[in-house]
Amino acid sequence: MSDDPAPCNDTPGARALLLETASAIMREGDIVDISLSELSLRSGLNSALVKYYFGNKAGLMKALLDRDMATITGGVGALLHKEMDPEAKLRRHLSAMIDTFFAYPYLNRLLMRLVRDSDEAEARRIAETHLVPLHKAYDQLIREGVETGVFRRIDPQLFYFFATGAADRFFSARLVLRHCFDQDTLTEELRDRYRDHVIDLTMAAILARGSAPA
Repeated sequence: MSDDPAPCNDTPGARALLLETASAIMREGDIVDISLSELSLRSGLNSALVKYYFGNKAGLMKALLDRDMATITGGVGALLHKEMDPEAKLRRHLSAMIDTFFAYPYLNRLLMRLVRDSDEAEARRIAETHLVPLHKAYDQLIREGVETGVFRRIDPQLFYFFATGAADRFFSARLVLRHCFDQDTLTEELRDRYRDHVIDLTMAAILARGSAPA
């Protein structure tokens, strides 16, 4: 947090409200940017609070990324320690990741933008905080599945791109839905159908021959 004194209209929960309002603006507009004037109007807060809490708009975007990516990285980290078989763990992780990208469809685009636009130190921080842990989790999960005979051998690095790409592409493609399928709303029903689709195809590809899907 900045050392600057808080603006006179600072209110409890203002930081969280700024993050949630920024998230809502990007979800509704299918964008990965905001204007501070719209943020102020929608939140009812002085835009000077952005500087106070985050330093600048870029700091706000980084804080939003940290908030949203923690849902995925924290979830898969906790999942690895559960007493569950590898197949059940992978199914649960894919389900949770689809739900997260449904809630925050801008997430992967924001991640890539910040890695691209940040200096070397910040780009490395983002990678070590959000990307490396997820890759390591996949490496461990796939290794466990191979060792127990549940999964066939696959490249965990490539699986990272496969899984995140499957989740991101669908929920960041509203224009495709609108112009190709005459549908402009990502509904919960559509999310559920896509979740089942991704899990079914993934398990069909990764399960060792002779393993029956649950």
